[in-house]
Amino acid sequence: LTSPWPIFSTCMATILRVTRQALVIRSSLSHHYRPLSSGNMLIEQEKYSWLKQLGLSAENKGVFNGEWGGRGEVVTSMCPSNGEPIAMVTQGNMEDYRDTVQKAKAAWDVWADVPAPKRGEIVRQIGHALREKLDLLGGLVSLEMGKIKPEGVGEVQEYIDVCDYAVGLSRMFAGRVLPSERPGHALLEQWNPLGLVGIITAFNFPVAVYGWNSSIALTCGNACIWKGAPTTPLVSVAITKILQSVFEANNLPGAICSLVQGGADVGQAMATDTNINLLSFTGSTPVGNIVGTTVQQRFGKVLLELGGNNAIIVLDDADLDMVVRSALFACVGTAGQRCTTTRRLILHESVHDEVVARLKKAYGQVPMGDPLDDGVLYGPMHSQQGVDLYNKAIADAKAQGGKVEYGGKALDRPGFFVEPTIISGLPHDAEIVHRETFAPIVYALKTKSMEEAIAWNNEVKQGLSSSIFTGNLENVFKWIGPKGSDCGIVNVNIPTSGAEIGGAFGGEKHTGGGRESGSDAWKQYMRRATCTINYGKELPLAQGIKFGE
Repeated sequence: LTSPWPIFSTCMATILRVTRQALVIRSSLSHHYRPLSSGNMLIEQEKYSWLKQLGLSAENKGVFNGEWGGRGEVVTSMCPSNGEPIAMVTQGNMEDYRDTVQKAKAAWDVWADVPAPKRGEIVRQIGHALREKLDLLGGLVSLEMGKIKPEGVGEVQEYIDVCDYAVGLSRMFAGRVLPSERPGHALLEQWNPLGLVGIITAFNFPVAVYGWNSSIALTCGNACIWKGAPTTPLVSVAITKILQSVFEANNLPGAICSLVQGGADVGQAMATDTNINLLSFTGSTPVGNIVGTTVQQRFGKVLLELGGNNAIIVLDDADLDMVVRSALFACVGTAGQRCTTTRRLILHESVHDEVVARLKKAYGQVPMGDPLDDGVLYGPMHSQQGVDLYNKAIADAKAQGGKVEYGGKALDRPGFFVEPTIISGLPHDAEIVHRETFAPIVYALKTKSMEEAIAWNNEVKQGLSSSIFTGNLENVFKWIGPKGSDCGIVNVNIPTSGAEIGGAFGGEKHTGGGRESGSDAWKQYMRRATCTINYGKELPLAQGIKFGE
């Protein structure tokens, strides 16, 4: 087979750097990678001195495997709300990665022998340590990613909640004892850890996605190697320092939760490395496809959380007050940079105009500004690349016949700010409507019936999140049934975003099929063995076969 890695490298340098699923952000975002004088950093200003309480400094190491280091490129983390440098991080190179893998494997030998409930106790302590720095970590997420501070705090809280969930799981995940057809035999399932779990996360949720994966993976008995997004390295370093403190306080190897900040070379190594028993990748669909097939070529396990082109369907019997409040959060929250952001509003023709008019009014009342400031509900895009994608999508939508109902412009101010945008008048199958643009743009589509709306919901390639607003129970059960939404998340009378941790999170089709967080997602982090035990003196064969008797 032709090697996929030339294509992979191209995708790494182009697709990933301009989406929320960035695996590496390189040439066009060179300002993120330009080493600057430490005296020019925000962290040295009194206003941001609180960052030092997280163990951060102007110059930080981006590799942890029991010890801190890094021999790779020095990158500068930039603040999306003002375009100023926060601090620097020295990434890892391939030698760092190889060293980390070996240390993580040695750490796993220790961790796998710890009883599951005791592993759960360590995860409980991780949750407690996160709680103690909840506000500080939420502020860091806001500063480095660009989401408003309440969302940043909420993201860290999500990690804490998953820790709580994992503690309970440590005493509950179990195989089954099954009836054996043979006398004197027992038939059962045994679940064991996989070994090393690689976790590649994206900039838009730099804490929560790692928390979903690592908390469950740790409880199941795995060691973790984390490659955080290149543009949120400070979050990765701060979280890892907290994990380090917990493991060291319990006389356990810190390499159980290792970190290698790096570029495409590290991502490629994780995909091809047979030492990585499971690779969890959050990123774009094109690169996820390459990662998935690459891991499959070595018969490894992969967990993919990829794109989403999510829709809210509003029927003629919907509560429009709930619709407007829900759509406002789902479309505008995180400046449209959630994988579950609503990108299509499929509105019954009888309510289309009213919903659009009311949503325009609501958009006009959303406070925009520094995401760390109280009262702000809408912050910047994460990078200039996001702004460029936004501008291109607006131009393409207009060229394809769309009407800008609200917004449509990038703002001339420090940082990466754009107006949240509503576009109407496009056909449901317009190219731009079917394109996932990771920006605060929603397309309002006019439909005649629920059947048509469901067909439109399902016709896009992605299948992450969906929601319907209706008061009719028949509609509800049709929507969640076999001929309803084909997404992994199927909501009723709530937004497409804001999933709870107790359910499995993930989607179908080009979203990748992976499941993280709750329900039985833990099974993806373990291997199942079917065990037949003969405790008698006879040796009967299954199916009553007689051989040599």
